[in-house]
Amino acid sequence: MATHHKADQPTLRSLTKRQWIRIASVVAVVGLVVAGGAATRSIYSHANAAPTAEPTAYSISDAHAASRGNARDALEGEPTYVNVTINGKTRTVLGTNFTDVKSVLDAGDITLESGDTVEPSLKTKVDESTTITISRAGAKMETEESKIPFNTVKKETSSLPKGTEKVETEGQEGILEKTNLVERSGDKIISSNTFASWVKKAPVEKVILVGTAEQQPQTTTDTSNNSSSSNSNANNNAQSASNNVGTTAPVGEMQQWAHDYLLANGGTEADFTATVYIISHESGWSVSATNPGSGAYGLPQALPGSKMASHGADWATNYQTQLKWFWDYCKSRYGSVQGAYSFWQANHWY
Repeated sequence: MATHHKADQPTLRSLTKRQWIRIASVVAVVGLVVAGGAATRSIYSHANAAPTAEPTAYSISDAHAASRGNARDALEGEPTYVNVTINGKTRTVLGTNFTDVKSVLDAGDITLESGDTVEPSLKTKVDESTTITISRAGAKMETEESKIPFNTVKKETSSLPKGTEKVETEGQEGILEKTNLVERSGDKIISSNTFASWVKKAPVEKVILVGTAEQQPQTTTDTSNNSSSSNSNANNNAQSASNNVGTTAPVGEMQQWAHDYLLANGGTEADFTATVYIISHESGWSVSATNPGSGAYGLPQALPGSKMASHGADWATNYQTQLKWFWDYCKSRYGSVQGAYSFWQANHWY
């Protein structure tokens, strides 16, 4: 059957040049709308995708306690991380402006020896999907444990008569576990490099309560009405004792220096007590303590350790440099080291 058109219905051939321009404009606008919708859909699908896991700095003494917050937030500049595996053990190296494999090893203070094989090569560019593998022939990972001494803390309390003392908590030594890359020749150790160390068990400080209450004369009056008041006072005294930071006796060279330095620079015995507690739990007073999961380093578990370079080029080995950075960090973030101590008590990280 033939097709018939109305007289006023235009055909493609009958369209004017202006009509063609209008049609082309409409098509172009529709195309932009479609393309924009596709681009928008792409953006939202990317935003709603499962987020990439970001490394978190953990307190070296507790696998569930974040230390120094999120690892990325702890870094200045554009942060990134790369995993390095040495003879089967993996460690995370955090830093900024990683360019190639060599820059990662430098940031992680990982020294290569002759005979080591590295994959990929030192000049290979890296990103967060890169895993650097190092093999050292004739060497293996060995684990050793050492004891962390406990401190004795004396806390004043009005719940005991003046001149008397009572042991509230018995002290217990902690355990520091180290993983070393060891090369041996028979029974002789040729080289040993610490790959990671962490507080396997935090020390428990010995707490001694020191009485401050003056002796009250006994009376024959009926005290039955004062029983609730006495109980209330006892509870208040106990609470006061628990909130008292106390005085800590230094143990070892590092703690003695920290004690003397603080007191010589306006600090208090309470500041020293707070310092000992945090450092004992974070690193066990190991200058080279290295968290394999986050890369946190040193006495204060700075993240990354190179942040302590602001207080000295010897930040990796000098406990004095590390402690000075620690105190400044606590002051800037918590107002004081006692502020950091209070936060640690509540959150088990700082």
